[in-house]
Amino acid sequence: MKQGILSKDELKKKLYAEDFKRITLSFYRYIKIENPEELQTKLLKEWGELGVFGRIYLATEGVNAQLCVPEINFEKFKSHLDTISYLKDMPLKIAVEDDGKSFYQLIIKVRPKIVADGLDDASFDPSNVGKHLSAAEFNEALEDPNVVVVDVRNHYESEVGHFENAILPDADTFKEELPMIVDLLKDKKNKKVLLYCTGGIRCEKASAYLKHKGFLDVNQLFGGIISYAREVKELGLESKFKGKNFVFDARLGERISEEIISSCHQCGKPSDRHINCANDACHLLFIQCEDCSKEYENCCTRECQDIYHLPQEEQRRLRKQKAQTGNMPEHKSRLRPKLKESFLK
Repeated sequence: MKQGILSKDELKKKLYAEDFKRITLSFYRYIKIENPEELQTKLLKEWGELGVFGRIYLATEGVNAQLCVPEINFEKFKSHLDTISYLKDMPLKIAVEDDGKSFYQLIIKVRPKIVADGLDDASFDPSNVGKHLSAAEFNEALEDPNVVVVDVRNHYESEVGHFENAILPDADTFKEELPMIVDLLKDKKNKKVLLYCTGGIRCEKASAYLKHKGFLDVNQLFGGIISYAREVKELGLESKFKGKNFVFDARLGERISEEIISSCHQCGKPSDRHINCANDACHLLFIQCEDCSKEYENCCTRECQDIYHLPQEEQRRLRKQKAQTGNMPEHKSRLRPKLKESFLK
């Protein structure tokens, strides 16, 4: 299924015009891949023929994939995984809420690591991971008042949803978060530690890192929040996760429970609706309620709203000017709580 040279808008238009359903899923595996570039070429061809869209990272340490597959080709896709030794018997995490429009093209990149961790320690063994817990086992462990629960995600993810009584590190990236977690738990090395993340991949590395740093009882939610939500639903368990699970695709979130635990960054009303600023030169990810979305046209500040209304040629000129002067906008997520102040000026 060749896509040709199409713009982002044209690709999205084709996606929404499809008359078949897609299944959104994710998977990862830490495994030594001898030649990730060769695997990249193979997957681009063979998954392209199956109509797969998504974002996949390959590295010598493994694979990390988020994608959507035409339902009519789903069984073929699973069979294809089993023909590749690195991907055989791969546990798949199927999306909880899914309109099938999560990705509009197939992107496979080779990177130094499948999750950027900032670690450069030859003695660290990422395969020495913590104990995997099912949803039922995780719920049971949460009942112990002495356990330490840690959210191994960025703060903009935990802002819209998290487990009760979890430690929520104020980190923008996983690279920042690893040493932060070790420091936050430095006096708790003998405690039972429970880790969780979106789909499990960050917990795998974080649990191994905590064990490397001397923590004795490290546990992780197997399959992350995605698998937890599905198991809770299938087994009729109580969901101890409150709010929405942030996901890194066009949906930007899956609702796990009905609670809204976060607020619009502009007006302060209850909201957990993430959006990217409509000004392409900004593209800031922030929380915006439906009312502010209509009033400010999906922009994060009045300045961005003004730029959004300029002719496209003028917008391109401003972006080019900012790039040349090195004055591109900051995208750090901790700027977001200040948006309300910007609208009050």
